[in-house]
Amino acid sequence: MKKSILLFTLILTLWGTLHAIIITIDGLNDDLAKVDVGVVLGNKVELTGEPSKRLQSRLDKGVELYKKGYLRYIIVSGGIGVEGFDEAVVMKEYMVEKGVPEEVIIVDIDGYNTMMTAVNSKKIMDEKELDSVMVISQYYHIARSRLAFKKAGFDKVYSAHGRFFEIRDFYSTAREVVGYYRYLLYNIK
Repeated sequence: MKKSILLFTLILTLWGTLHAIIITIDGLNDDLAKVDVGVVLGNKVELTGEPSKRLQSRLDKGVELYKKGYLRYIIVSGGIGVEGFDEAVVMKEYMVEKGVPEEVIIVDIDGYNTMMTAVNSKKIMDEKELDSVMVISQYYHIARSRLAFKKAGFDKVYSAHGRFFEIRDFYSTAREVVGYYRYLLYNIK
């Protein structure tokens, strides 16, 4: 019995490590194309009301891709964090300050998690008759984000990552391995 548990633990650890490597490689290799909408997924807003460095990296990538002509519109998606700020509103303000025209930014204030953002984006884009999409997040979050968007009804999901790295990424990558399988089993009603 102990050998079986040990073997199972070893296999699970190896599988998780391999999946973490795949998530990392996949997320670091942007899949760019000219699309109707780039969706920037929300993240922490500091107590000062400024986007965290992690969120800034996502927003900066969105600004860069917009200015290079990859994105017609941008959806900024988030919710009200524990700091009391509406992430999506802060995100829009940041992007406007960086030169993105206000009229191309669509605010999703109900994007409290990745799946909600995917579902909300699909609804918004269907209403505006927009089809192609690119998700913009941290590299470790790309695989699960693309999965969520596919489950929400998108055929092809392009991706780009913000260039911000910190020691916390090891924890975040491990969490994404578990989160990926949770989303794989998730059914949208």
